[in-house]
Amino acid sequence: MMRIVADRIVCAGHGMCEALAPELFRVGEDGIVVPADTVAPTERELLELVVDSCPVQALRLT
Repeated sequence: MMRIVADRIVCAGHGMCEALAPELFRVGEDGIVVPADTVAPTERELLELVVDSCPVQALRLT
C-alpha cells in the first residue's frame, strides 16, 4: 500500500488534488488538504499526476 503525505504547513488549499482525485483528497473547512489514509498500488499513476500537479508541492507518496 502507498501512503499520501500532505504538508499541512505548505498546503495553500488550491484544491488541484481534490479536482483530480476527489475520491482520494478533500480540502477541509480550514482550507487544507485531507488525503486518504492509504491508497492501493493500482492508483500510483493517478497519484503521481496529483503530486506533480500540486502548485505548492505539498504532497508526496511513501
